[in-house]
Amino acid sequence: MELQVSRSIVESPIDIEAIATFIAGLQKANGEIPWSEGGKTDPWDHIESAMGLCIAGYLRQARRAYEWLAANQLPDGSWWAAYRDGIPEDKTRDANLSSYIAVGLFHYYLITEDATFLRNLWPTLKAGIDYAVDLQAPTGEIYWARNGEGVVDPMALLTGSSSVYMSLKCALAIAARLGKKQPAWETALKKLGKAIGTRPDLFNMIKSRYSMDWYYPVLCGALTGVEARKRIDRYWDKFVVPDWGVRCVSDRPWVTMAETSELVLALEAIGDYEQAETIFTCLQDKRYDDGSYWMGVTFPDSVIWPEDKTSWTAAAVLLAYDALNDLTPGSCLFRHGFWRALEPQFLLHDKGKYRRRYVEKDWKRLASPSLSAMEEQG
Repeated sequence: MELQVSRSIVESPIDIEAIATFIAGLQKANGEIPWSEGGKTDPWDHIESAMGLCIAGYLRQARRAYEWLAANQLPDGSWWAAYRDGIPEDKTRDANLSSYIAVGLFHYYLITEDATFLRNLWPTLKAGIDYAVDLQAPTGEIYWARNGEGVVDPMALLTGSSSVYMSLKCALAIAARLGKKQPAWETALKKLGKAIGTRPDLFNMIKSRYSMDWYYPVLCGALTGVEARKRIDRYWDKFVVPDWGVRCVSDRPWVTMAETSELVLALEAIGDYEQAETIFTCLQDKRYDDGSYWMGVTFPDSVIWPEDKTSWTAAAVLLAYDALNDLTPGSCLFRHGFWRALEPQFLLHDKGKYRRRYVEKDWKRLASPSLSAMEEQG
């Protein structure tokens, strides 16, 4: 371990070291982090797991995870949707999976301020983002994927497009830090944000039964302020089960720990700390002794299903806990206030002039309200 994280509460309700040890124990020698022991690997959840490792101070393991992505990127900037034992298992090339590296790398930078690592991974990040932007429809939504033969599937998913929106924000922040001009990315971001915020008809509504379609437009920051609050309130009773957590799908008696953790992140992002903390308490009794968390549980009969111990579920819990307690400077990653303050530093403005006003001390101030206290503690 390389980084000692701060503890903002006296007694932690989760065992950070045990969770990180569990995730690191799944990582292969080449840096790959599969879902579970003997399970598949997909790029998005691999990145989520790397983010969890970074929160716990396992920086070497996190870097290896990103280096694995660099080593396995396809010539067009994408990755296969799933691997098993190094062999492609699903040859779909998903825009969301290919762009999420920007979120992981920006999170890594917020915690470490390692600009050298950003520079080294820039070609990989740029190729992944360009792949996703190339799948943007004229109306702003992101077509979700190409198949193994390279044919585009002209269907847009609200969750996936929202995740790409977050990836674009992070990619632009990294570009500003490195002095890279990427006006096409900002154009894509604005078009995508408008599509998410005003054109629900552009997205496959069959997926609206999934809770991720509910909170992801808020989590990514495409919806903010009053509109974000309205969306959370409108579907709260559809997905939230008091004392249990968040349903994965609205018509099934099954709550999942990853979705519960992500709702915590979305609530914290809009400043609803009280509800975020209440939802987080639903996670406390839904874990194994080794630090991993249940994927899901049925209610009211309390049947754990499935029984897989997944790396990304554990990482999602760490992300939610960090957001609530400011353990690391990465705790601000989804916070809307952070992005409101940061975006003028890297966005193009009306006259098309690229403004880069990055100042190291300002970045630290924006990153986390508790960072100065952490520095005082050494």
